[in-house]
Amino acid sequence: MHIVLIEPEIPGNTGNVARLCAATGIELHLVKPLGFSTDDKHLKRAGLDYWHLVKVHYHENFDAVLSCYAGHAFHYCSTKAPRSHTEAHYTETDMLVFGKESAGIPESILKVHWMECIRIPMIAEARSLNLSNAVAVIAYEAMRQLGFSSLATCGPGLRSL
Repeated sequence: MHIVLIEPEIPGNTGNVARLCAATGIELHLVKPLGFSTDDKHLKRAGLDYWHLVKVHYHENFDAVLSCYAGHAFHYCSTKAPRSHTEAHYTETDMLVFGKESAGIPESILKVHWMECIRIPMIAEARSLNLSNAVAVIAYEAMRQLGFSSLATCGPGLRSL
């Protein structure tokens, strides 16, 4: 599975998403321009010491992602979308696409891929969830549908005191 962040702006959110990717084995794609340096201390802090577990891909633009991953199913995550993220059917090679914090996925992309757009249900008065929270909600629904394949589904148990 792949998570694609189009032009992310806040290093802490991207760091949190990177940590999610590290814990789940999901590949992370960052589409330029980024709103921060990848050396940013906030980005590193949010990802903690998990960066060595993350496979990160950098792309000059979203068209490069579409070209490199032609044949993969794309799910465009937007508050404007017509259906819930739980209605989508996910596979292990899917691309979960998210837009930047201030504007979401550009409308030009949403219009072309409208039937692949999904949203997280919320009350009408709420504008949106935090980006890293939205990524986690949708990624874990996708992994749940796939039976959490390749993930540990039970903890190590209690340690002796």
